[in-house]
Amino acid sequence: MDRVVLVCHGVPAASGAEAALDITAEFAEHRPWQKQVSCTWDGKRLTLQADTENDPKGLGLMDEFSDCISAYIVEGFDGGIAVQSISPVVDDGV
Repeated sequence: MDRVVLVCHGVPAASGAEAALDITAEFAEHRPWQKQVSCTWDGKRLTLQADTENDPKGLGLMDEFSDCISAYIVEGFDGGIAVQSISPVVDDGV
């Protein structure tokens, strides 16, 4: 399992905070195969973090994140999604 962190730049400031909440809820309710998902807004970009299996480059998660952004940010914007990091999740047995 890998922890993937994705960032989306160019999100309209008026939409970011609500989109982060909506995207976090979307993953929790409708995409249970992604684990420990959180989406946050820092005033300039959305950051999605999730633990995922069988997605070593984060492309599957990126596709799902893109779908959510399209669904929850109705006004169009000129932004993009990038992989910030991918790291193995260490199972500490807890």
